[in-house]
Order: sequence, then structure tokens, then C-alpha cells
Amino acid sequence: MASTTATYKLADLIPLVPLHGRTNPHYAAAAAESSRWVLSFNVFSGRKREFFAQSRSELLCSHAYPYAGYEELRTCCDFANILFTVDEISDEQTGKDAYQTGYVLLNALRDPDFNDGSVLCTMTKQFRARLFPRMGPACYRRFIKHAEDYVNGFTREAEYRELGVVLDMASYEVLRRENSAVRFFFGLFGYVLGLDLPDEVFHHPVMMEMHLAAVDTVCWSNDLYSYNMEQAMGHTGNNIMTVLMKEKNLDLQGAADYVGEYFKVLVDRFFDNKSRLPSWGAEIDHIVDQFVMAMESWMIGNLEWSFDSERYFGPQHEKVKEMLIVELSPNRV
Repeated sequence: MASTTATYKLADLIPLVPLHGRTNPHYAAAAAESSRWVLSFNVFSGRKREFFAQSRSELLCSHAYPYAGYEELRTCCDFANILFTVDEISDEQTGKDAYQTGYVLLNALRDPDFNDGSVLCTMTKQFRARLFPRMGPACYRRFIKHAEDYVNGFTREAEYRELGVVLDMASYEVLRRENSAVRFFFGLFGYVLGLDLPDEVFHHPVMMEMHLAAVDTVCWSNDLYSYNMEQAMGHTGNNIMTVLMKEKNLDLQGAADYVGEYFKVLVDRFFDNKSRLPSWGAEIDHIVDQFVMAMESWMIGNLEWSFDSERYFGPQHEKVKEMLIVELSPNRV
């Protein structure tokens, strides 16, 4: 009897974002330097080292920060590689152990004198030395808050994984914004742009609606694209596809279709709010325009990177981009 392989079709998200993606002209040199840097710590071996190479975290930064100068892009690449390291470590940890990993990251960012002797601490301190001299006070405070929220988020994720908990949609959406590190990545905007967005502008209701809509587009698309990889590894609890199938009684294709429909809602929400932005005067308005551009670059850049790297779809990534058909991989656990 001939065997059949289950397939599902991805929602076509790129046309839903009315933006043109770009890549950073400094990508090749900055990526090579950052990759050598992270590999020099010998954190990865075997399949993890192979997966690191396939993921091409530096390419994500090229798509997401196409406007960055060489030094700024290199620093963003280092940040992506640190978070890849944290993610790989915490994915196999209990909630308690994941918190200890996060504690090292957080304290190395907060305190230049902190040193527990770990590789993660050394990596983070070197990154911090590149980052903070150019980060304004408002962006610095928010970056540290994003770091705290990220650590608490992936710790809760580890706890829920231990217990086999699948959250409801509303609770998951809040958690995903943090444990995905997308808000943490957005916290680099001030550094890359060399601008300090005031707190009262960042927290303005219209600006915050845009911020969260942009963050959610990245989270929802990443969950759609990563689902097959995660189900093969037995890590489906922290994915909107699983949440939707449980809460709305959908099959896999129904969940994928729902993601596409809601993604359009998020994109429309972002641009509707963009049209309603108030004015804070010429100087602040220029900073706001640059931060909006940075959010837009992430929205389209993340989508394009998802198909340009092998992180989600392996060697078939170009074929998947064209056909949008994913073959469900066998469980490897």
C-alpha cells in the first residue's frame, strides 16, 4: 500500500503587508564576524551547531534592520545569536532552570560588574559593551524592562511545557509577545537609529497599538511557519496553531487559515493607527517616523527571512515559498 504524507497550506502572508523588504548592505561582513564570535564560545555541538548554521540569525537582522550601519548591524547580529543560545538552552530546561539561565542574561545586561563565570555571561557582557554607550536613557530603561519580560516569559513557557499546559488564545497572545523576544528585539531601535524615543510617546495609546500590532504580526507568522518543525520535536504547546485547534476546535488547515485571516486584521490595525498618529512637534515627529519605519522593516523583513533561511522549512524553503505547501514531518521524539 502506498503511504500518504499529510500536508497543509500556509496562508500567503507577504502580499498582506504593503511594504517592500530590503536587506542590509553590510550583511556579509557583519554576519561573518558575528558568527565567528558566537562559535568561538563552543556553545553548540553536533545537531545544534548544524541548526544554528541553518537558522541564519544574522540574515534575520539584515532583513529586519536594513537601515543599520555596520557596527549597529554587527551588534544586532550578536544579540540575535545570544538569544538563539538562550533559546536552545532553555528549550530543554525546567521552569526553575530556565529562570536561572535568564537570570544570568538579565544581570549581565543590568550590571557591568556582574560575572558568574559562565559563557552566557561573558557573551552578554561583550554585547553590552557594544550596545549601551549609544543607547539613550529612555530606550535603555525600556530595553532592560523588555529583558525582564523576556526572561519571565520563557520561564513561564518552560513551566507550561513541563505541565503540558496549552493556554487560551488571549493569555497566549500576551505571553507570546514576551517569550518570542520580539519586543526585546524592537528595543534595539533606539540604539540602531541613534535616537531616544520619549516614554510618553512610546506609551501613547496610538503608538502602543501600532507597536503591539507589529509585534503580533511577527509572533503569529513565526508560529505558523515553525509549527511543523515544533510538532516534529514534540514542542507544540507554545504555538498559536495548537491554541487555535484546541480553543476553536479547528483542524490543522483551519488553524493555518485562521492565522492568515487574523494576520490581515493585525496589519490593518497597524496602518489604521499609523494614520491617526498625533503630532508632538517637528523634532519628536522625526523620531516617531524613524521608529515607525523600524517597525515596518521588522514586519516585512521577518516574513522574507522566514523563507530565505532554512530555519523553518529546511532545504525545501524556496519550494515552500513558491507553493506554500508543507509536508507534515514525522515525530522525531
